[in-house]
Amino acid sequence: MIDDHYELPERRKDLPLKFSHYIEYGVVRIIIAFFRILGIDGASWFSGKLLRTLGPLLRPLSKRGEDNLRMIFPDWSKEKINATIKDVWENLGRTGAEYAHLDKLKIDGERPRIICEGIDKILPIFDDPGRAIFVTGHFANWEVTGINAQQQGLKFGVVYRALNNPLLDEYIIKKRGRVTTRRQIPKGMAGARPLIDLLKDNYSIAVLADQKLNTGGIRVPFMGHDAMTAPAAARMAVRFNLPVIPISNERLDGAYFKVTVQEPIPFEPTGDLLADVEALTIKINEVIERDVRARPGQWLWMHRRWKITPQPTS
Repeated sequence: MIDDHYELPERRKDLPLKFSHYIEYGVVRIIIAFFRILGIDGASWFSGKLLRTLGPLLRPLSKRGEDNLRMIFPDWSKEKINATIKDVWENLGRTGAEYAHLDKLKIDGERPRIICEGIDKILPIFDDPGRAIFVTGHFANWEVTGINAQQQGLKFGVVYRALNNPLLDEYIIKKRGRVTTRRQIPKGMAGARPLIDLLKDNYSIAVLADQKLNTGGIRVPFMGHDAMTAPAAARMAVRFNLPVIPISNERLDGAYFKVTVQEPIPFEPTGDLLADVEALTIKINEVIERDVRARPGQWLWMHRRWKITPQPTS
């Protein structure tokens, strides 16, 4: 691997270990072992069909997804919303099972599991060497974009959200480090310095830019409604004059994927940092929105994306 001499980040330390964490970790490891036995295609199929059936019965999460779909697509019938939620659960089930087989996702071979289009359009950016900000969202199996980038030979680091269970957080960090990159930066203030170090080392930065962020986020439109959005990708791009390159990820059939590298987002800074960051963040949201609308069943609708937390008044 390009970055195999770098130390992995430590698991999160702000949450004390509880007995429930050990139980949860043990259960996950047993499930992962079961999925390894099934093989990637069998595990993906089994887990996808299981969650397609059971997921809609988990009412708090499913209701949130249904409410989000109803808000964004007010003309959709109840049947179409329910069908989409089933697709979302199936994709989520498949993704979870595929964590046991991330090492099987390859861009080469007789029948590659990852097809990449558009990479040639951006390779000249990295010749001198160059850097970029890659943005994508929680589509299909979202680890696929990083796996593809690593196998394409790109130098990059990822910004990630630490898991609530420190043991599982460490497990995923190690697993991601074997197939994508060891340069993993946790969200928040602790990641500010490592991000600068990444750019100094001529690494690009990959960001899942579709999550809600209250603290430090900015309120900008997303799919026609205001949403608290992380401005980090836009801020780094404006501050360091870097291109923002959207990456689309699509599940084709079972555990097979298509990654599409798009043209850099056209943007001309005005010199007003705050205004430029807001304008570029809106453009990033617009790109992600196109992918959501194109493949709504492959996006994570259960996230509290549009819930605005009231700000305290002075």
